Amino acid sequence: MKYSNYFKSVLVAILISLPLSVKANDVTIVLSEELDIVDPCEASRSNIGRVIAQNVSETITELVPGKGLQPRLAESWEDQGNGTWRFNLRKGVLFSDGSAFDAEDVAHSLKRIKSDQLSCEIGIKYFGGIEISTNIIDAHTIDITANPAQPILPLLMSVVTAMRSTEPMDKYVNSPVGTGPYTFDQYLRGMQINLSANTNYWGGSSAVKSAKYIFRSDSSVRAAMVSTGEADIATNIALQDATNAGTDFSYPNSETLYLRVDNEVAPTNDVRIRRALNHAVDREAFIGTILANGTIPATGMTPPSTIGYNHDLRPFSFDPKKAKELIAQAKADGVPVEKEIRLIGRTNNFANVQETMEALQAMLQDVGFNVKLEMYEVAEWLDLYSKPYAADRGPIIVEAMHDNANGDPVFSMFFKYATGGAQSGRDDLKLDKMIADATAATGAKREAMWKNTMAYIHDEAVIDILLFHMVGFSRVNERLDFIPTIKTNSELQLSQISFK
Repeated sequence: MKYSNYFKSVLVAILISLPLSVKANDVTIVLSEELDIVDPCEASRSNIGRVIAQNVSETITELVPGKGLQPRLAESWEDQGNGTWRFNLRKGVLFSDGSAFDAEDVAHSLKRIKSDQLSCEIGIKYFGGIEISTNIIDAHTIDITANPAQPILPLLMSVVTAMRSTEPMDKYVNSPVGTGPYTFDQYLRGMQINLSANTNYWGGSSAVKSAKYIFRSDSSVRAAMVSTGEADIATNIALQDATNAGTDFSYPNSETLYLRVDNEVAPTNDVRIRRALNHAVDREAFIGTILANGTIPATGMTPPSTIGYNHDLRPFSFDPKKAKELIAQAKADGVPVEKEIRLIGRTNNFANVQETMEALQAMLQDVGFNVKLEMYEVAEWLDLYSKPYAADRGPIIVEAMHDNANGDPVFSMFFKYATGGAQSGRDDLKLDKMIADATAATGAKREAMWKNTMAYIHDEAVIDILLFHMVGFSRVNERLDFIPTIKTNSELQLSQISFK
């Protein structure tokens, strides 16, 4: 018996030293950047959606890869005509605080995402230029009307996160309460976020009982943490770190990398300068070096799988000579081509973003542009990326990745290109009408209109520097049964994870 206490102490020491991820039913996920906001109305932003979307806060409907549009908080829906759709909500659903979910919550959530007292990205991004009104029929039935009419309104509801009707209209929530399978327990800024299983969840229990999210900016560190058992999933690892065929997954991640060019400030308000910017970029040089094989040069803001994607368009050729000629022509006409252009990048936006931005800066400088690279964390970057833009901003080009895993350009076009779009760099009445007409159309006519709109943006107006449809890499611990999909970059559902 004299050794019993010794063995007990050794066992305790071993258990204490083991990483959290080896505990049954718990997972640790290591992310590249922190969440600056946790309000579900911002869950369309990938850094927020990975934690909040469908884990804490659920949507009204859900677009499931390979299955199409599926019920979530709404069990069914019918077109009532004149822009109105009736949604029949799921009964017996509770928020994690025990309060009942009903039509009042849906009406409030829709009103809140469009509130002028907040800058909810879901409202700005997906419902820009659309008025939404509601009529509550009963506790579990609600009519939702869009003006102008939206033939894909049920699909639009797949991005609307449901919140309690008591949530404030004029400020973000810091501890979200949702109907999802997990509760938001704690956010230790700079350290971690903790979620745990929601015992009130209408959909039953999941294999994962708790999740810890931690943040490490270095891709190699994130990958190593999974290898050593310190973490279970590392999203967004770099090409050079995806070296283990047994744990590393590559997948089209629905993100389009581009440079948003300010079309309203000289010299980038001249289409010749924007053409020169595009001809200065050697897109092929990035693929298989800084970015993964399988990365696709982009000619549109949405992935090639989106309806209306114009497959007839071709990326701008890498032609430094042509770029220099265009700059010279613009200069001869008095365009101030020597002005310094600020090139804004987002730190940790994707693996190898720093190297990508430095290469882009060098390419633009090589043809004669006066470009200054500035890298910012997400909160500061957003101030430069989204309206209102500073009146004295000077020429500015902003790097961004745009996610559209929803199958239709309506989730991208107003937000990025309409005059009233929150992240648009252009004021163009012709384009505004093209976007509005395509948004209201259906079937083959809708597809054709989106194709024409993409051609105008890319070939005629040359609004942005469209770069790549991206490939993502994630490392998954071998103890998990989980395969990343096109949605993993922006939505990582814990309920889809099981244990081997």
